Amino acid sequence: MYVLCLLVIILLLGISAAQMALQGEKAARGERDRQIAFQAAEEALMDAQNDIEGLPGAPGRSSLFAPGSAAGFADGCGEAGALGLCLPAAPEAPALWLSMDLDGPEGSSHTVPYGQFTGAVMQTGQGFLPSRRPRYLIELLPFYPPGAQAAAVAGGLATESYVYRITAIGFGAQESTQVVLQSYYRKQAAGAGP
Repeated sequence: MYVLCLLVIILLLGISAAQMALQGEKAARGERDRQIAFQAAEEALMDAQNDIEGLPGAPGRSSLFAPGSAAGFADGCGEAGALGLCLPAAPEAPALWLSMDLDGPEGSSHTVPYGQFTGAVMQTGQGFLPSRRPRYLIELLPFYPPGAQAAAVAGGLATESYVYRITAIGFGAQESTQVVLQSYYRKQAAGAGP
C-alpha cells in the first residue's frame, strides 16, 4: 500500500511538471509571436517616415508632405494616391485612429500597406515571419513651436507647420497577434540641421 501511494505521488509530480513545461512553451511561443508583430509595426513606422521624407528613386508622394500644405489629407482618410492620409478628428471626438479598421483586409481599409509608396519589401508567410504586411496611417496635426502660445498662432489647420501622428499595426506569425505603435514625426525643413 505504501508503494502504491508513493507511486501515485510521483505520477502527480510528473504530470504537474509536464503541465508546467507545456505552459512555459506556450508562453514562449506567444512572446515570440508578439515580438514578430512588434518588429513589423516598428518597420511600418519607419516606412511611414520614409513616405513623408520621400526616398530618392522610390514611388513616393513627398509632395503631399510639403511644409504648410494639407493637400491630400482628407476627412476620414484619403484613397488612391492619398491613401492613409487623414485629417484629425474634431477635438471632442475620439482620435481618428481609434475608429479606423487597422486590421481589415488589404485593399478594404484606409491604411497603407508596408512598402506601397516607398518600394520597401517585407517577406510574410510562416514560421518566424509576419502573417501579413504591416500597415499605417498618417494624421496631420498642427505644430506649435516651443515657446509660442497656441492662442497667438492661427488656429486649426491654417498654421504653417505640421506634425504627423503615425499609427502602425504589425501582425505576428498568427494574424490574431497584433501590435499597434504610434509615433509623432515632424518633417525637417529643407536645409535644416538635425
